[in-house]
Amino acid sequence: MSFIANFQTRRAVKIRRGLTIPVLLLVVWEVSSRTGLVDSRFLPSLEDVFLTAKRELIDNDLIGELGVSLFRNVAGFLIGSAIGIAFATMLALSRAADALVTPTFNSLKQISLLAWIPLISIWFGFGEQAKIVFVALAAFIPVVLNTYEGMRNTPRDLIEVGQALRFTPLQRITRIFLPAALPSIATGVHLGLIYSWLATVGAEYFLAVGRGVGGLIIAGREHFDMALVMVGVIILGLVGFTLNRLAAAAEAHLLRWRVSAH
Repeated sequence: MSFIANFQTRRAVKIRRGLTIPVLLLVVWEVSSRTGLVDSRFLPSLEDVFLTAKRELIDNDLIGELGVSLFRNVAGFLIGSAIGIAFATMLALSRAADALVTPTFNSLKQISLLAWIPLISIWFGFGEQAKIVFVALAAFIPVVLNTYEGMRNTPRDLIEVGQALRFTPLQRITRIFLPAALPSIATGVHLGLIYSWLATVGAEYFLAVGRGVGGLIIAGREHFDMALVMVGVIILGLVGFTLNRLAAAAEAHLLRWRVSAH
């Protein structure tokens, strides 16, 4: 019981420390807005933001806007991750593909993600397809890099066991390389989920056609409704934080065998 009590105490302390800066920022925000230190047109009060969020939730289908953004995020993330794992597997296990493709990939990955938007808009337009492609590209790169590294670092003795057992190429991939690279793959997928959410926001902002939280922010900007802008920003931050925590929990659960092994 003492162990559980100590654990709960440490967790409570950690939570309080984590909330300190956000609470202070909220206090400074409210005081600055209420006292006129900052023009309320540029920094609305927390009450105005809350009332705006309530209005959007009841009258303007805020949940629907968030659902559209999450659909784009999940669709792009799944597509980019699946293609990334397959692509990295090919590079890691084929010397010819590694020699021919990896130098070009290493050059292209240096290009800023936002620099691809003009090309994507030309090739795919400004609709849903273009946004999902952009999100998939954001998830693709970290998944490829981490999966490639994990597979290239597969212990030699495991490879020799597969050769001794005369595994087929598919068996070597599914029974040796993928399990050995699982920690790196999990890290890449975690990063891919974070980057895909950031890309979802970017896609909705720069490919501004259709619904989504990004469109909510654009509407607030165009109507100089800073409370609406702040609602959108807060939603983006909360969703990003939640996705990160869920990915971290899933990664820890998936790799719990490493802890027990040690």
